[in-house]
Amino acid sequence: MRTAYDVDTVRAAEGELMALLPPGALMQRAAAGLAAACADMLGRVYGARVVLLVGSGDNGGDALYAGARLARRGAGVSAVLLNPDRAHPEGLAAFTRAGGRVADDPFEVLAVADLVLDGITGIGGHGGLRPDAIPLARAARGSNAVVVAVDLPSGVDADTGEVPGEALRADATVTFGTYKPGLLIDPAREYAGAVRLIPIGLDLPSVPGVEALQHADVADLLPTPAAESDKYRRGVVGVVAGSARYPGAAVLAVAGALRGGAGAVRYVGPGGDAVIARFPETLVSDDSPAKAGRVQAWVVGPGLGDEQGVAEVLDSDVPVLVDADGLRGLDPDAVRARPAATLLTPHAGEAAALLGVPREKVEAERLASVRELASRYGATVLLKGSTTLVADAAGPVRVNPTGTPWLATAGSGDVLSGLAGSLLAAGLRARDAGSVAAYLHGLAGRRASQGAPATAYGVAEAVPGVWRDVLPARAGEMSGCGPVVVPGAPPQTPFAP
Repeated sequence: MRTAYDVDTVRAAEGELMALLPPGALMQRAAAGLAAACADMLGRVYGARVVLLVGSGDNGGDALYAGARLARRGAGVSAVLLNPDRAHPEGLAAFTRAGGRVADDPFEVLAVADLVLDGITGIGGHGGLRPDAIPLARAARGSNAVVVAVDLPSGVDADTGEVPGEALRADATVTFGTYKPGLLIDPAREYAGAVRLIPIGLDLPSVPGVEALQHADVADLLPTPAAESDKYRRGVVGVVAGSARYPGAAVLAVAGALRGGAGAVRYVGPGGDAVIARFPETLVSDDSPAKAGRVQAWVVGPGLGDEQGVAEVLDSDVPVLVDADGLRGLDPDAVRARPAATLLTPHAGEAAALLGVPREKVEAERLASVRELASRYGATVLLKGSTTLVADAAGPVRVNPTGTPWLATAGSGDVLSGLAGSLLAAGLRARDAGSVAAYLHGLAGRRASQGAPATAYGVAEAVPGVWRDVLPARAGEMSGCGPVVVPGAPPQTPFAP
């Protein structure tokens, strides 16, 4: 599990650790990891041209100490001091002793740099870059240099993932102690590039603010039939979807449901002929949901149009997933009164309608929006988008790390709904069903597209393959670059995928 903590929690943990260490030891530990990561990215340190963008906070000190280490290895290191009177004094002294120099013309050194370290602002920064930093950030981004953010890209919000003004987009971010929510959640995630975590020995709470599943976590949650299982013991998912106008939504929702671990799928709606033609194993009913037969979970809404069925499904005593047309005019009181779990799966536009705010606000404030929806409806909410988030009232918000922009295609969300509903019927809690479905759906999207356009049905067809890929996962297996060894610190995790 990849975990992230808010700034106040990180600051408190840093303070406790610094009280136990010699002065400056924690910053030196972070700088050692930062310098080693930069050396990996440079390949050849001797003769490389490195530029430090140095602000007045601790990130500036981290950059200066790391720059000193690179200078001692033969790099030509120049520091651009945004506020010379407030630069970290000990870091600046160490930097100049090591042979680093303060740049007279910042734009001249940026134009020829091989690597730029962004130490302008850190996790305490708010409100985007200051006006005096914007020209330097633009020059760094416009150069041919690799831009490496120190702990967090300058200008993004560490706690929320919001980007309230101009920010410096990094090719990679080297973060210390723990991930920060802004490194995992868009729009800030787009500015972070590849993320490398440098453990520095922080003692953090057991419950994070944000978490992201990995292969091993998903493998542990996937339903597996036992020797005595039959189709009913594995769970039956009911699907109320499709209409005369959108019969394909029924087919795609059923396609996702058939691949989600439940033993059987009941379909209720006007698309029965289309569903049976593609999936003859489906149990089709032309009656109402209440008379269709016993199910362990319902999916309602994809392509439903003006068809009825939402209220009847919500009146049931089993978990319900509500998507698409089922979300229109959804009554918070009716959802809160349900005796069983409810999973809502809006995209940004649908979430905006439920919250009564512009879509742009949801897209800019994804973390706050998903939390507000979960609170208002007393439900688990899966907010789809460039960063899919899953939130409920009881635990950390989950961030889905898989996916591809090619999943933005008609019907993809219908497949996701069927997949998540089937996991609900198989016995997963709403939070786990939504998280696992989003993870598998994202992997299936990658496999189906392979960098090219994909269809929603192709995504459904790819689910069994990625399911098999996930199952052999073992705790601790991660893709990415090898570890950076930091003296005095525990082993680190590699670059995030």
